[in-house]
Amino acid sequence: MAQDGSVFATHNADFVVESGADHRKKAISNPYIHRLQRRHFLLFDVLPFFGMAAAIAFLWVHPFGVVELLLLFGMWLLTGIGVTVGYHRLFTHRTFRAKPWVAAALAILGSMAGQGGMVSWVALHRRHHECSDREGDPHSPNLSGGGFTGRLRGLMHSHFLWMRRHEYPNIVHYAPDLLKNKPLIRVARLYYYWVVLGLVLPGVIGGLVFMSWQGAVSGLLWGGLARIFILEHIVWAINSFLHMFGTKAYESRENSRNGGVFALLTLGESWHNNHHAFPDSPSFGLDWYRLDPGYWVIRMLAVAGLATDLKLPTKDRRVAKRLDRRAASANAAA
Repeated sequence: MAQDGSVFATHNADFVVESGADHRKKAISNPYIHRLQRRHFLLFDVLPFFGMAAAIAFLWVHPFGVVELLLLFGMWLLTGIGVTVGYHRLFTHRTFRAKPWVAAALAILGSMAGQGGMVSWVALHRRHHECSDREGDPHSPNLSGGGFTGRLRGLMHSHFLWMRRHEYPNIVHYAPDLLKNKPLIRVARLYYYWVVLGLVLPGVIGGLVFMSWQGAVSGLLWGGLARIFILEHIVWAINSFLHMFGTKAYESRENSRNGGVFALLTLGESWHNNHHAFPDSPSFGLDWYRLDPGYWVIRMLAVAGLATDLKLPTKDRRVAKRLDRRAASANAAA
């Protein structure tokens, strides 16, 4: 799937555009960018660890109940949809078109996930597809050497550690379409405010339901910080484990794999090999019986007239890339 947008909300991305950066460069690296990366890493990647621990510790003060479960699940689902349907399938790969207000809502929900500003996220993911599992891929698990130690080092890098410091993809090169979308950029500039809203909202709901500060803190912890922690690790596992383990149904130039058993948990993102084989498809499952909640949301938007131009791969395209077909042809030729 995707990754942590790591460096910038869009106002920081403007630094790259307006500071005279060489637009011919595909990636940029300097001390200013690395400071921003470390700050984002500590705030949105490390702090949720402590938030999850605090949520568990707070059970001694306020028990986990139906309200906490609903806040955790509801906020996880909404922000997860913001990432998979908005950040990934709409903004990065343009697999469908959405009404402007729908796109803005998806950008807000994706921002609440705390995985980076929309433009940065898109640029990083487009670079990932361009260089996947090769030099230049920001989070491949397959470039750290062989053997157990190399594979473990690669998994740790791709799952989490790469976000501390990395080359920043030039958004002028990788995301010019988004930079031209002024209404969407105005929404994206408020990235940090949307993250805070995603923390405050469940806290307010918890406080109002229980009419106590304990309810407010419990809502903040479970619907906010713990939710960010859980969603992050689901997303990061696609970067790491599904580029090393799983099944491969279609030919693709990188090591992407499918992990169908995790389809519901990842909202369809675990059909990762399918996605790399057909990145322009809004459906990652491709077949109706392969669970893909992200695509179900897109289909509902289409039925409501809020999404158009869904670009599903044709049967011929899919057959041409099937690995079992190629293997059968090779065996017949032999």
